[in-house]
Amino acid sequence: MLNDYTTITADAVTNLTEEALAVADGLVEAATTAEPTYAGVMGRLDEVADVTSRAYGHGAFMARVHPDADVRAAGLEAEERLTKWGNDLVFRRDLFEAVSQLAATEEAQSLEGTQRRLLEFTLRDFRRAGHQLDEVARKELQRLRTRLVELEVEFGRNLDEFEDGMDLTREQLAGLSDEYVARLKPAHDGRYRVSMEYPDYIPFIQMAEDRDLRRQMQFKFWNRAALKNKPLLEEAVEIRRNIADLLEEPTWAHHAMEVKMAGAPERVEEFYESLVPGLTVMASAELEVMAELAADEFDGPIASWDTNYLDTQLRRRDFGIDPDEVAAYFPLERVVEGMFDLTGAVFGIDYERIENTAAWHPDVHLYALRNRGQDDVIAYFYADLFPREGKYGHAAAFPIVYGRTLEGDGYQTPVAAIVANFTKPTADSPSLLKHDEALTLFHEFGHILHFCLTTVEEVRFSGFDTEWDFVEAPSQIMENWMWEPDVLQRFARHHRTDEAIPADLVTRLVAARDLNEGLFTMRQVFLGKLDLGMHATANPVDLDEVYRSAYEYTLLPFHDGTFFPASFGHLMGGYDAGYYGYLWARVYGDDMFSVFANEGITSPAVGNRYRNEVLATGGSRDAMDHLRAFLGREPSSDAFLEKLGLD
Repeated sequence: MLNDYTTITADAVTNLTEEALAVADGLVEAATTAEPTYAGVMGRLDEVADVTSRAYGHGAFMARVHPDADVRAAGLEAEERLTKWGNDLVFRRDLFEAVSQLAATEEAQSLEGTQRRLLEFTLRDFRRAGHQLDEVARKELQRLRTRLVELEVEFGRNLDEFEDGMDLTREQLAGLSDEYVARLKPAHDGRYRVSMEYPDYIPFIQMAEDRDLRRQMQFKFWNRAALKNKPLLEEAVEIRRNIADLLEEPTWAHHAMEVKMAGAPERVEEFYESLVPGLTVMASAELEVMAELAADEFDGPIASWDTNYLDTQLRRRDFGIDPDEVAAYFPLERVVEGMFDLTGAVFGIDYERIENTAAWHPDVHLYALRNRGQDDVIAYFYADLFPREGKYGHAAAFPIVYGRTLEGDGYQTPVAAIVANFTKPTADSPSLLKHDEALTLFHEFGHILHFCLTTVEEVRFSGFDTEWDFVEAPSQIMENWMWEPDVLQRFARHHRTDEAIPADLVTRLVAARDLNEGLFTMRQVFLGKLDLGMHATANPVDLDEVYRSAYEYTLLPFHDGTFFPASFGHLMGGYDAGYYGYLWARVYGDDMFSVFANEGITSPAVGNRYRNEVLATGGSRDAMDHLRAFLGREPSSDAFLEKLGLD
């Protein structure tokens, strides 16, 4: 089940992709010519899903992580090839007829559980692919879908390959620690290169004292790949609008949200309307406090390149929190150990680091998961946590092999990968995580657990393949443990002295959790509104106007000359008409964590129930049913609103 990535080449990526698609073609051919039985049709289609998903994990995934540019390029071609093939699959008339014939049989009427769900979802896929339309309209729909895939792949490639930065003197880096500066790459004339990679950019925008340099750096960061990606995004938004027209949907958002918890953009707008007034009051008050602090440093209104810097200053002034001081207690290896200890105890898991990783880079670690006290491996995951040239630039969890029931007997072992860009250790210092970076690690590990602890029979519903506006909930809940003093003091230890993080520092860190929560949540609203502004209208849109209009929710002056959406990968990476899901899912994540808060934040009993009712069940039932089963009641927004201060 584990792949040997050490020998992978560009040709190997291409070959394994073509071989997988040849197998998939054979399975589809058999499904369309066999007797219309569940095993003959749906069973084969689930096998197709397994074959193509493994081809992605063993080949196309290399586009995101492999150090060789040729392999990455082959991976992108493979990703496009697989996505187009999967896109074309639902347009096949012979397959539609085979599934329709099955649906009309007595066997289909007697199906239960995930088998009935798989048939229903597949029929829904065909309807969404326009099989109710005439042939001309179907062909046009297929053409538009294919072009959309091409645009999304090219958009991601441009972001991954983009490089820029600023060469600065030590004096210009005032406010940044010596450790930060020592990690920067050298530039000409004794200067230091501050790149667009997160370990360089985020501390700079948070702590650099030179305001104009912060402005210049943000200008560059918000314009990454803008020249290439803006026209791609414009074309994609127009194509999505045209697809909605063909399917007689009011907007692309209505089409996209049909398969999500929200159901329609009107519900999302209602969700925002319930939050924005209160958040606006909070954020306005927070800006007033920032303005008082900023008055000693500069004249004029606070700008977008000031808020993170002023937030850092306020944490130092009011709570005595220095991000570098906190990071000294969060060496990456300790955080990983603490994360394993916590989740191991709560969810009944043992972790083992595998020495012979056969991974794509020496920095990558491989871990096995077992049920506590048992010998059988139930899942594996890779951890690729440091930046390098050409690598995926954010943090995310990727599927490699989906868990599924095997024909005959047994269960296919899930394999996943967590990819991030934390500061790489040096000979003199380990990788030290800011607290928000540790939050990111816990967040992404929530996806890993969701994927790895699955027990679902079919690939379609395995792992984190649930409604897209629920998929972040198991990650949102994980962040809560990073604010619990009892949890932090178990593993946060100084990287030099090995002393536990002082109780007073933990108290101050937790007390500062809600500092400027209004401002930062309004940024999430801005991103969601930006997405909706592009996709929840039936009319052609001017992306510059949509960007500027949505930006008003930040309550900050617009940063003229920037086009941030060109580097907003979510718009072209599956979160189109879905970015609201981060905030939406937080409601459910906070509600689920309230059970831990009430019954024991590290309670194995609660953890076991959460594992069985939410993590293990994937998309095998509606997310609302997961919630009811775990909570023992109807879901509530009370915990979410209380945390925001809006209860």
